[in-house]
Amino acid sequence: MANRIRVSSPAQLKALPEAQLPALAQEIRAFLVESVSRTGGHLGPNLGVVELTIALHRVFDSPWDTIVFDTGHQSYVHKLLTGRQDFSGLRSKGGVSGYPSRGESEHDVVENSHASNSLSWADGIAKARRLRGQRGRHTVAVIGDGALTGGMAWEAINNIAADKDLPLVIVVNDNERSYAPTIGGLADHLATLRTTKGYEQFLDWGKDRLRRTPVVGAPMERALHGMKKGLKDMVAPQGMFEDLGLKYVGPVDGHDVAAIESALRKARSFGGPVLVHVITQKGRGYDPAVNDVNDQFHGIGVINPETGLPIEIAGRSWTDEFSDALVELGAEREDVVALTAAMMIPVGLKHFATAYPSRTFDVGIAEQHAVTMAAGLAFAGLHPVVAIYATFLNRAFDQMLMDCALHKAGVTFVLDRSGITGPDGASHHGMWDMALASMVPGLHLAAPRDGEHVVSALRDSVDISDAPSLIRFPKGNAPAPIPAVRSVGGVDILLESSLEPVVDELVIGIGSMVPTALTVTEKLAAEGRSVRAVDPVWALPVSAALVDLARTAARVTVIEDNLVSSGVGTQIAGTFADAGLTVPVRMFGIPKRFLEHASRGQVLEEIGLTPDPIASSLLER
Repeated sequence: MANRIRVSSPAQLKALPEAQLPALAQEIRAFLVESVSRTGGHLGPNLGVVELTIALHRVFDSPWDTIVFDTGHQSYVHKLLTGRQDFSGLRSKGGVSGYPSRGESEHDVVENSHASNSLSWADGIAKARRLRGQRGRHTVAVIGDGALTGGMAWEAINNIAADKDLPLVIVVNDNERSYAPTIGGLADHLATLRTTKGYEQFLDWGKDRLRRTPVVGAPMERALHGMKKGLKDMVAPQGMFEDLGLKYVGPVDGHDVAAIESALRKARSFGGPVLVHVITQKGRGYDPAVNDVNDQFHGIGVINPETGLPIEIAGRSWTDEFSDALVELGAEREDVVALTAAMMIPVGLKHFATAYPSRTFDVGIAEQHAVTMAAGLAFAGLHPVVAIYATFLNRAFDQMLMDCALHKAGVTFVLDRSGITGPDGASHHGMWDMALASMVPGLHLAAPRDGEHVVSALRDSVDISDAPSLIRFPKGNAPAPIPAVRSVGGVDILLESSLEPVVDELVIGIGSMVPTALTVTEKLAAEGRSVRAVDPVWALPVSAALVDLARTAARVTVIEDNLVSSGVGTQIAGTFADAGLTVPVRMFGIPKRFLEHASRGQVLEEIGLTPDPIASSLLER
């Protein structure tokens, strides 16, 4: 385990002499590199916020004052300074969460890892405390420049700026990146601010000289004040924020604790909403991270801390299969375009973007915009492929339903990290997407069982021009190809323990649960049951061929890694009932509760979504 750092509470930090803060920052960075290299996690973002987090806890009094992190992956330093210094189990079952966690500490507030929501949280907290007469308490929202591209952040700013005496400080942690470099008009604006110096000093110098000028000094000062807006637009365009009603402080060197503290104290004493613009460097102090052009070690697996190289070389992932297939499709079809929300590399669009830059759109952290933009692209004759994490489809459900499905838009959604994702915990499990998709009229859904079927599903989906389609696959490496024994009406039969026309059990595996379904089938067959295991290939809409296969079984079992109460199994049972079938349908999936961080295998074991408990349950009936 890494050595503990010298302070373990905000009180100890405040008592530390200022001269010792640089050494503390170095100590924290060494701890992070040593610890996170052993466990994996969000290393680059946390190396970049060391001095900022130190300053926050020296100026504000957490938990009396509330600090909200957006997103929570930049909270490791905050954890260390609030007493959580055992990172040996970081993101593992029973260990420290990779995000803020109320169960860990009273210093933590917002647990989910979905970006752009901190300002709304902070607005609500600050207004509630004012209503309760707690005017001595401050609220701070720490938001990255990437998260600031999200529409929800600007909805919040619109309300915050209108409340002139709200004691709320917005700290923009500007490192020019989310996963990859931040893009868009806001990014350009912040870049201008980063490269502008001297405006405030010039204005202060001018006022001082004019005040000392007899007769014409006062009129000239008023004239200068009147010129302020135009001067700001030319010299330092922080006017955008001030036009919205926010006092702007910055840019501030995010690696100078004294400078950050000074800016934060000014903001705290202002008495209204203030935006403090802090410039940081992602991966600061660790050369392998700083020099990583892809994402500056945004999220890493286990690495050698000396070299930054992974300990184990990963095999071919589901994402790799999708990435290569999309590039091939791009060469064949000029109408195929790709969109993502600040996740170009994680979702596998990097190679497509390199090959077809004009046909690739990274909209920033703005899933809602991406989906409706895709509907517009489809209307204009293109076939958009929207690639995001499964958990982030939640944020764009209305757009998928009303902009894509209602308008019969041929848009393909490719959802990475579906099902149980493991170490990132409750807000990152992709366990809601099939339940949401099942409510969308006309939507086609494929859950490929292996890499070859990722390719075939993608090719099929871009031929669907009158409805949205969705392809989902999990995190990690794809299994070896799983062959079919035969195919009936598009449904793949993978294993049959009997050639009799009617079997005791029809086991339906969905996507990554196909290997589990096959093992369950083998266990049932070993106990004398006649069993048939199938993969519907396209899970939604439920095919007539699957209905016909159900007519040849005494019972049906559906195994999926999605919310079981409203997932594919529910749709299958409803379709069977509509067809007049009375065959009982047993469903196994993810229970309706939030699941803590642990390895994928541990979570599946905990919820009973593994072969032994499923087979045992089926053998009891």
